[in-house]
Amino acid sequence: MIDLDLLARGELDLLGRLVAASNGTFQGTVSLDGSSATVVYKPVEGERPLWDFPDGTLAEREYAAYVVSEALGWHVVPPTLLRDGPLGVGMVQLWIDEIELAPGKTELVDIVPQGRVPDGWVGVLDALDGRHKPVTLVHADNLELQRMAVFDAVVNNADRKGGHVLNPGDGRVFGVDHGVTFNADDKLRTVLWGWAGTPVPPELLEDVRKLADGLTGEVGAELADLITPLELAVTRERCATLLKTGNFPTPSEDWPAIPWPAF
Repeated sequence: MIDLDLLARGELDLLGRLVAASNGTFQGTVSLDGSSATVVYKPVEGERPLWDFPDGTLAEREYAAYVVSEALGWHVVPPTLLRDGPLGVGMVQLWIDEIELAPGKTELVDIVPQGRVPDGWVGVLDALDGRHKPVTLVHADNLELQRMAVFDAVVNNADRKGGHVLNPGDGRVFGVDHGVTFNADDKLRTVLWGWAGTPVPPELLEDVRKLADGLTGEVGAELADLITPLELAVTRERCATLLKTGNFPTPSEDWPAIPWPAF
């Protein structure tokens, strides 16, 4: 994996804007001492105000998600940091290239005809597609996505779309776009509900236990500079709840369970 020093000190040059993103998001390169890498750059100045998150905090939340990912030892979030750039301070994250599983297919989250969940996948919900045909939202049934589902529960991810799950083809799975995380209110919205209410693998719970310990020490001290005291306290509570129940969370009745659009 990339040396964080390249992300931190490399010269950041912009290649273009990702026009589909709701906030100002750019692809660029960082270069240092003959090494280079492609990155995503999200300047704070490009953030659109949200009614339920303080203005100008999304980049910090993206970095906070990386801090938690590393503290868990799961590396769910690509290398990420905060730094200055051509458009001011923002989030810089390593760009992850996906493989094609088949022509145009990289997904670990998909839509299939209703009742035809493939082997090795789990169903999330049944619905009608744009042509009013019955379909099922599904995702792969593997440990990597289970880690991501637990991670999302810990950071209270309000926007885990299928397109935010990246498959580089080497056995790893990455999640991106973590700007709407760590809210003190329950806002978990995800396409990864396939294990809802079932037991979390013991090895993942042990990692959450270690994170919970870290939240009262060095990890908590680092997060305290990125999120509010209340948000940090509620993050500890979410870890405690996972450890107490031992199960994947279930959707809240007070908040939409799946982001829109789902991909």
